[in-house]
Amino acid sequence: MQPAPTTNDRYDFKTIEQRWQRRWEEEKTWKVSHRSDQPKYYVLEMFPYPSGRIHMGHVRNYSIGDVIARYKRMQGFNVLHPMGWDAFGLPAENAAMKRGIHPAAWTYDNIDYMRGQLKAMGLSYDWDRELATCRPDYYRWEQQLFLKMLAKGLIYRKETTVNWCNDCQTVLAREQVIDGACWRCDQPVLPKTMYGWFFKITGYAEELLADLDTLTGWPEKVVTMQRNWIGKSTGLACDFRIEDSDQAIAIFTTRPDTIFGVTFMSLAVEHPLIDTLVQGKPQEEAVRAFVRDTVLAKQRASLDQELDKRGVFTGSYCLNPFTGERVPIYVANFVLMEYGTGAVMAVPAHDQRDFEFARAYGLPIRVVVQPEGEPLDPAAMTEASEGPGVLVNSGPFTGMDSTEAKQAIIVEAERQRFGSAHVTYRLRDWGISRQRYWGAPIPVIHCDHCGIVPVPEADLPILLPGAGEPTGSHSPLHQQPDFIATTCPSCGRPARRETDTLDTFVESSWYFARYTSPGLDSAPIDRKAAAYWLPVDQYIGGVEHAILHLLYARFFTKMLRDLGYLEVDEPFTNLLTQGMVIKDGAKMSKSKGNVVDPNELIEQYGADTVRLFSLFAAPPERDLEWNAQGVDGAFRFLNRVYRMVVSQRACFDQPATVDLDALNAPSRALHRKTHQTIRRVTESIESNFHFNTAISGIMELVNLVAAPVDEPVDDAVLREALETILTLLFPMAPHFCEELWQVTGHERALNDAAWPVFNAEAAKEDEITIVVQVNGKVRTKLQVAADTDEHTLRRLAVAEEKVAKMLAGQEPKKIIVVPGKLVNIVV
Repeated sequence: MQPAPTTNDRYDFKTIEQRWQRRWEEEKTWKVSHRSDQPKYYVLEMFPYPSGRIHMGHVRNYSIGDVIARYKRMQGFNVLHPMGWDAFGLPAENAAMKRGIHPAAWTYDNIDYMRGQLKAMGLSYDWDRELATCRPDYYRWEQQLFLKMLAKGLIYRKETTVNWCNDCQTVLAREQVIDGACWRCDQPVLPKTMYGWFFKITGYAEELLADLDTLTGWPEKVVTMQRNWIGKSTGLACDFRIEDSDQAIAIFTTRPDTIFGVTFMSLAVEHPLIDTLVQGKPQEEAVRAFVRDTVLAKQRASLDQELDKRGVFTGSYCLNPFTGERVPIYVANFVLMEYGTGAVMAVPAHDQRDFEFARAYGLPIRVVVQPEGEPLDPAAMTEASEGPGVLVNSGPFTGMDSTEAKQAIIVEAERQRFGSAHVTYRLRDWGISRQRYWGAPIPVIHCDHCGIVPVPEADLPILLPGAGEPTGSHSPLHQQPDFIATTCPSCGRPARRETDTLDTFVESSWYFARYTSPGLDSAPIDRKAAAYWLPVDQYIGGVEHAILHLLYARFFTKMLRDLGYLEVDEPFTNLLTQGMVIKDGAKMSKSKGNVVDPNELIEQYGADTVRLFSLFAAPPERDLEWNAQGVDGAFRFLNRVYRMVVSQRACFDQPATVDLDALNAPSRALHRKTHQTIRRVTESIESNFHFNTAISGIMELVNLVAAPVDEPVDDAVLREALETILTLLFPMAPHFCEELWQVTGHERALNDAAWPVFNAEAAKEDEITIVVQVNGKVRTKLQVAADTDEHTLRRLAVAEEKVAKMLAGQEPKKIIVVPGKLVNIVV
């Protein structure tokens, strides 16, 4: 049943939007299935955390995705466009605790409110696929995936020094520490030793790196960030034996050609051999104090912050395996335990950090790679020489090119069995343990007799206690004895449940796959459905997720493939990283007090106006500068189109066929502009999603329809133009266009219409403007037929009065013709 169209000439956006939203929901217009003969298209915006309200950043992000979804449907694709909620995590827990309510109550109330906001925007989501990561029907399968990963050796538990936020009472991933502070509460992060669970993401490091080359639809910036984060290095791994000991310091270097230039060894403050090296030495207390101070300083520094080079001598020595030379061992604050082995063979002549340290502590500098040109003098050097050259002072390798020497030295180390070729990565395994309540419980049991025992799959899900009937606040699991006490499934003895919950990034690492299998209660993913829908064709979200979420989602996709659930190697074919919404020179945020509430805008102007503004104000990858006048301008434009279409309803009573031979000049011009607009809008969407230029093209067509003419425009041409305006504008302003489509007598919904195809012949200009230059400077212009040949253009240009006067009878030296654009006469 069709909704009743508007009966007056006023754009009553409230009535219109409520009517069409009600119809779309009742008819489940956006519901899709993988059982279809149509080509598929999966468009997805990063799902939101249910904080309570959507903001203009959400409006922009979701409007972009909705335009793409509607556009692809009109092109004949079977479009999957789902929505859900990234609902676990500290923000909800902290917010609930402040209010004295349960995190589940807080989260579900927010979901209900935000769902209503998204529906009020007219977004074309298949709501039957809605998921919330805090629901047992979601995290049940996450727990099952955990057990399968554990069985395959992709998960392990170990004692480690972690980044601990005392305010949030939880461990933070390295990426979640910003300038030494927690990314959520901005409180200082401290080191803490404890047991935790880890995903072995390093097992996929090489594939994650290599497959970046296949991501041609991703922004190069994001690809580069991930490539640098994975950080592959190739070189030599070898041991420097500790003097008077059977222990050795393992090092990795990408510059084995400099190994004869080692003058000291640098260890990270976390290196496990430090206790052994300083035991009983006069320097012991100084070293321990330096370690304590450096650990705290590092926690307060950002990942890319350079600390002043500082260190302390341990009192111990190691032996260079190639020379047998005694090498003093220092603990230095610039060596990172998480990179390589936590030990660096220091070659100050050829590494700038080592050079600065050596100068500061009066340590020797030995040149072993001589570049072309003036010989290096260690005493006169002001900086390290890090480039290639010829080896000197390098035993049997002296005189060899440094590039060739790298491999030769590795071969010799392998021959003498104290080293070998090695590949290392900057990437480290993903710590997933969190010590707070609001997260998915980790499904293992600790038994004093059996050790760590996986929970049987038949016992899943391990429910979060109290979440089913949320009343009051809730304490972390390690403070809930009733949850902890259980029975070992292997031996039947009393045992303890694991009290850590999963990092919230785990939930967002596979949700896009679960969307393909809504309601499935026999497995996490329907393999046939996933094979049809995945990979996601267009993913949309902020560039701030370039390393965390996007890398983890890539890892999960490969892991799920290896477990037999998926057939794809990568989750997202194309990635669009939209810009931020800026107001008063800063990103919109509650903390800055510059938030504009979309609800107020929708109440005042309607959802279509807000959508149109967010799409028109800037290209999607650029920041959008908030401008209240822009919202008002979008509203005036829609009102203008509304009045234009309603006032011209009579033309829709005529046949839509255009008789080109019978058209007068204004009709021919409008017909041409209509097809040019179809071409422009289609190209703007297809090439780079520049909806701003697409909308600008539609506005130009509206202006031409409204322009006064000497002769009346043919009704068929006018109808074609108005139908084109509504069709092209529909993905941006769907309620508005559907209403006018009905007002003008169309029986089928505009959503079921096909995207228009431009006629290349019709879009051709009858006449074009050719710029005429003399020696590169514009002198005049020609109005010529669009198909004028180059010979005629040359003749007409030379004959132009201004050009002929400048030539003064001379023959041009050269005439350059750029077809369709200009003629440049060189005198």
